[in-house]
Amino acid sequence: MEPKRQRLNRRGLLGAAGGAAALGAVGAGAAALGRGSDETEPAAAPATTVPFHGAHQAGITDDAPSQAVLLALDVNDDVDADRLAAVMRLLSDDAARLTQGEAALADADPELAAEPALLTVTFGFGLDLLDRLGLSVPAGAGPLPAFSVDRLEDAWSGGDLLIQVCGEGDLALSHAIRMLVKDSRSFAGVRWAQRGFRQRPAGGGTPRNVLGQIDGTSNPDPGSADGGEAIWFGPEAGALAGGTVMAVRRMRTGLDRWDRLDAVGKDRVIGRRIADGAPLTGEAEDDPVDLDAREDSGLPVIPTNAHVRRAIEAGETILRRSYNYDDGPGPDGESDTGLVFIAYQADIGQFIAIQEHLAEADLLNDYAVPIGSAVFVLPPGCEEGGWIGQGLFA
Repeated sequence: MEPKRQRLNRRGLLGAAGGAAALGAVGAGAAALGRGSDETEPAAAPATTVPFHGAHQAGITDDAPSQAVLLALDVNDDVDADRLAAVMRLLSDDAARLTQGEAALADADPELAAEPALLTVTFGFGLDLLDRLGLSVPAGAGPLPAFSVDRLEDAWSGGDLLIQVCGEGDLALSHAIRMLVKDSRSFAGVRWAQRGFRQRPAGGGTPRNVLGQIDGTSNPDPGSADGGEAIWFGPEAGALAGGTVMAVRRMRTGLDRWDRLDAVGKDRVIGRRIADGAPLTGEAEDDPVDLDAREDSGLPVIPTNAHVRRAIEAGETILRRSYNYDDGPGPDGESDTGLVFIAYQADIGQFIAIQEHLAEADLLNDYAVPIGSAVFVLPPGCEEGGWIGQGLFA
């Protein structure tokens, strides 16, 4: 038998403004097992849930699903640390339930939560909010400088509280967002919302972005020592150890200009073949990039200003999780299309080093322009009975 779940009401979650609230245990959401007709061979049903609880927040190193919505909220000026702690208990409980296919507290449409479709919810805090409330900011977190390529718009920049919702079901995402925003209205307003999509190839593999480029090759392995060190805050971050710093960059792409390039031109801009994602010095997507390879003429095979060369030569590692966006054509018929580029790293300096190197001379700058930018500190995950950000408010 499953353990009986302790039910809490909204008042119980919001009433205490310090320390941990005793949230009810959330089911692990493991996929049910079925049996074949001969009752001899167990067959695992497709997973529909991603665990909410754990050492790290979900939605960072999991396989990126096809849909993502990023919300940035501005927290009201009269909200203090105690009030924010109470709200994070409520939002964490909402997320824990919804990601496991359970209705949130006071959900008027509980049926919409029944099919979570690999739903994940991830929370982060803006640097200004942490500073305003006197909360700890890890050494690895800091603002981004102005880059020469930036054409930033306030409509897509900044924010106090990040809510990232990802999954495979449009209805599950829509319902989760509505519940989380509803439970945020009393203390914050939505600053911006960005919706992104990915389409994994039918035969598996790395998805393409709106430029046609295979996007996401050579990401670090979070399970390795080097990969983990590049992504997660270490013990020196105290209560934030196991968290990460997240950079969100909205990149508007000039598809009409991009389409004027032939296949060879596009390959040289990226430094990889658009057709199969292989580096210009290799045969397959995962082949190593040889920056020293030369043509018979003596020129480098991968141009000096190619995107992949500029990124590698910066000498830093980040975890990339990009989504496409398409807000449709404007009156001139040109599409407002681009990328919601997300990077996770233990130190924002890793991202800055790469971006400075790209801003200096990347050929892709002519076709992808940053119009939005934000940085958030993502706390570690939590155990059952805990809540996201709890260590910050201890």
